[in-house]
Amino acid sequence: MEEKLKLYGFNNLTKALSFNIYDVCYAKTPREQRDYIAYIDEQYNSERLTNILTNLTDMIGANVLNISRQDYDPQGASVTILIAEGSMVPRGETQLAHLDKSHVTVHTYPEYHPETCLATFRVDIDVATCGEITPLSTLDYLIGSFDSDIITMDYRVRGFTRSVNGQKLFLDHTITSIQDYINPQRLRKYDAVDINVYEANLFHTKMMVKEIDLQNYLFKTDVYELPPTVRLEIMNNLRREMIEIFSGRNIYYKEGI
Repeated sequence: MEEKLKLYGFNNLTKALSFNIYDVCYAKTPREQRDYIAYIDEQYNSERLTNILTNLTDMIGANVLNISRQDYDPQGASVTILIAEGSMVPRGETQLAHLDKSHVTVHTYPEYHPETCLATFRVDIDVATCGEITPLSTLDYLIGSFDSDIITMDYRVRGFTRSVNGQKLFLDHTITSIQDYINPQRLRKYDAVDINVYEANLFHTKMMVKEIDLQNYLFKTDVYELPPTVRLEIMNNLRREMIEIFSGRNIYYKEGI
């Protein structure tokens, strides 16, 4: 916000940012697939995810009220943080706070393809705020905290607040695209598409990485150990997997791939 709005009462706009991050990897045997899942599960356990989210709350100037985290068996983790814009103020035996409770959540979902030896690590993140805090300011940091091949993002502003002269305000900041909140240097690495419904304050962006360096997608395998035909097949499978995730539908499955 360029300047602080003069409101009648409390800013009760609700701003919700939700996005999915997908990281794709090739593991040539069932054993390596399981090892990859175990590796990624350890890399992004609940402790590390908590550190990422608490850094996020510092960035937006929020106060942590409660943290709940859990690692799952056989894989996956979740973290939920309850936050508030205003600080908790003790007064006698009563705890007072601004009525601007918000939350940040993250969930991980490692899985693998039964035929193409591809493993996918999915991270779902939701940041919901109420009041002046805008979660979009944290978007570039969150994307950079994970290896991201495909990213889908939704931002929605709900409700309204009211100015001192009684006018309803359904949006308290200017936005044309989620892409405006991503570092241009990072954005150039992706193909990006917007689907925005401005009348509903609903913004959607999806991104897919442009270039594939095969070595970065191999788990416990050197690219030079693979014959050229195998490299080409893996590259095709990687790109097809990404295209389907990016498109949100099965495109190649009917071909038996």
